Amino acid sequence: MRVFRRLREVLGLALPAGLAGTIPSDEDVLGTAETDTAAMLVVTQFGLWVPESDGLRCIGWHLISKAVWSDGVLTVTESDEVEVVGSAVVLVDRAPVSWSLQRPGKLPELVRKRVDGSIRARHRQELDTGGAWFVLRRIPGRDGVVLQARPDPGADRAVVAAIASEAAAGMRPAEE
Repeated sequence: MRVFRRLREVLGLALPAGLAGTIPSDEDVLGTAETDTAAMLVVTQFGLWVPESDGLRCIGWHLISKAVWSDGVLTVTESDEVEVVGSAVVLVDRAPVSWSLQRPGKLPELVRKRVDGSIRARHRQELDTGGAWFVLRRIPGRDGVVLQARPDPGADRAVVAAIASEAAAGMRPAEE
């Protein structure tokens, strides 16, 4: 068993001893990477676990609107669900957060695959007050998809919410 445990450590699939019990037992660790501040990023099937002052917090794949890997730095833009309109949600992006990874392993590739894999369809709509993205996304652990509307800064959120609500009402259930 020590051989398998060591293999998982080398492949970045095992949590360091100090993080044992942090990730729920029903989540599979798919990859880890240490930041330049000795904090950990952890990829599971449900999301990206990121360091915060009081431990790790999970960002669901469906709430990552952008992830960029460049020059040893992973930058993630997380969205907040700020309004539910019918069966759709309106999102607003947070400020991007970056982590410098000394030995990233497959973590950046896993993040990209998981974020992209949650997206079923996307549409950009220009409006009089600015634009918006309308994205159908799968949420890990749930059946079907959700319609997310992400207005640009300055766009009329009420207009975007109305479009999303109407579009979601006309959707038929996804067949996965």
